[in-house]
Amino acid sequence: MLADPLSGSAAARLLTGARWRLAAADVAALWRRAGELSSPEKADTPELVAERVEQAGLIDAIDEPGDPARYSEEGFKRIKRIGWELAALRRRLDQSLPELVADVERTMLLDVESLARPGSAGRAHLDAFAEVVTDYAETAPTATLLSFVDYLNTAAHAEDGLTPGEVEVVPDRVQVLTVHSAKGLEWEVVAVPHLVHEVFPGRRRSSSWLRTATSLPAALRGDAEDLPELRIAEGYDRKEVQEGLELHEAGFVEREQAEERRLCYVALTRSEHALIVSGHWWNESSSRAKGPSEFLTEISDVLRETGVGQLAEWAPEPAKEDENPLVSDSRAGRWPVDPLAGRRTGVQTGVELVSEAMAAPPEPAEEDDDPDGWLTDTDVLLEEWARKDDQVKRVPLPSRLSVSQLVALADDAARLAGDLSRPLPVEPNSFARRGTEFHGWLERRFAGDQLIEIDDLPGAADFGEAPDADFEELQTEFEKSEWAARVPVAVEVTFSADVEGITLRGRMDAVFADPDGGWTVVDWKTGAVPPESRIPALSVQLAAYRMAWAALKDVPVERVRAAFHYVRANRTIRPADLLDPEALQRLLRDIPEA
Repeated sequence: MLADPLSGSAAARLLTGARWRLAAADVAALWRRAGELSSPEKADTPELVAERVEQAGLIDAIDEPGDPARYSEEGFKRIKRIGWELAALRRRLDQSLPELVADVERTMLLDVESLARPGSAGRAHLDAFAEVVTDYAETAPTATLLSFVDYLNTAAHAEDGLTPGEVEVVPDRVQVLTVHSAKGLEWEVVAVPHLVHEVFPGRRRSSSWLRTATSLPAALRGDAEDLPELRIAEGYDRKEVQEGLELHEAGFVEREQAEERRLCYVALTRSEHALIVSGHWWNESSSRAKGPSEFLTEISDVLRETGVGQLAEWAPEPAKEDENPLVSDSRAGRWPVDPLAGRRTGVQTGVELVSEAMAAPPEPAEEDDDPDGWLTDTDVLLEEWARKDDQVKRVPLPSRLSVSQLVALADDAARLAGDLSRPLPVEPNSFARRGTEFHGWLERRFAGDQLIEIDDLPGAADFGEAPDADFEELQTEFEKSEWAARVPVAVEVTFSADVEGITLRGRMDAVFADPDGGWTVVDWKTGAVPPESRIPALSVQLAAYRMAWAALKDVPVERVRAAFHYVRANRTIRPADLLDPEALQRLLRDIPEA
């Protein structure tokens, strides 16, 4: 969305869309400017000729629009603002992929658009896309923007695109969505258009794995039991092998036809009271008539035979020499389309009135600030608006959580939900104040150096963590503690545990053997002792450590104790009511609100 990915048709859609609405003359001027930038005669240096010939496009022209006189006055203002936004986004390319995509969402005002249309599926799709971005970044540590765009293009061509966000039924508006998205939902009236030959059911997009290099062999797929069997045995001659391959291919054709029929069944069973189905002879571009699909023909036959519904119209088939009226007949329309249409004057007037009111100095307060009851009415309307959506929005937890995120879930679930759905950049020096030098000293003191990952740095969940500059003071205080004379059985133990389908990752600072045959897991804290009100949430970290060590040793969790030791205060806190595995499962099962 920042460089090459925003070229060609994608760039044209953005520039002529509802937000920027560049006119055709300005887009044409930009394209001519792109041609100048690609021209050897216009190039600043001969060395850049080849590169510009390959890369120059509408976005390059936006970066260097040239003479303002070639554009309309308003168009040039919009072009400069688009260029400024793209330049600002490029400066943030060093962020992680989820943060960068969230930045793009905010900069392009997609979040505002979804909030301005309550009840729409916009937010659901944005959240679903954010989850895809996060999953991709987790599975591809070296993920870049361009590699992610390649991944999206591959998904669109090889896997029919990504799974859309879940859509909710909104009773007071018309909703347009795919049959896949409508599964499990129901409306009073449903219209299923385009039951047309090679549209629904659609033309077969690809063959089986026998002819498509990107497809997995049937035997290696997870749904192998439902796929046609390849019946070829040792000793078959060439003819028998060929027949086996053809039967295998035919099985895939039959399976795809059955899938299309099941999809049609889903579409036809979404209505509560009324169902409308339709097809057409002519589409917007074809030179040959299309005609009804087998689904529409079968439905019409049922209507004629049973009289259950009404066959409103069945147009006769056009003659072979007839031309497509949608192609031959010229049509006029305004472009780019005004998204406000007839409401623009009223909306613009409202914006001007609000802007003037905000700029005007406040009037002196009168004895009766609300003589007509407007403030009361406004409060009531605002409360009604706040209650308009009584369905709780839930944010699915990712497949992997760090112990720090688990503590955040117990401490402030709403904040964690916001961080997961709309990740923000973290402070650049967040790891500099985690007492890592002290943790490293303890590790060497007990067991020698071990490699650690940056996400698992010791002290990640500390409360008011200490700067590394306090290293010597922390050493002195630790030598006074009860733990200085004890020898741990393990230090810096990395673990990964599965709870409710979510993988918890973390590192235990130290584990000590107890005289009664049990163990105590200790987490060193270099910061201040937190208030009592925060101990229950922070103790979730110890509960996870205790469960992990019990699983590693294959012993009951009751035999494992856990404690925080606050080094600076020389105080050890042993929470009495640590969560057991069932309680941890309930915590992860209670997905936080968005």
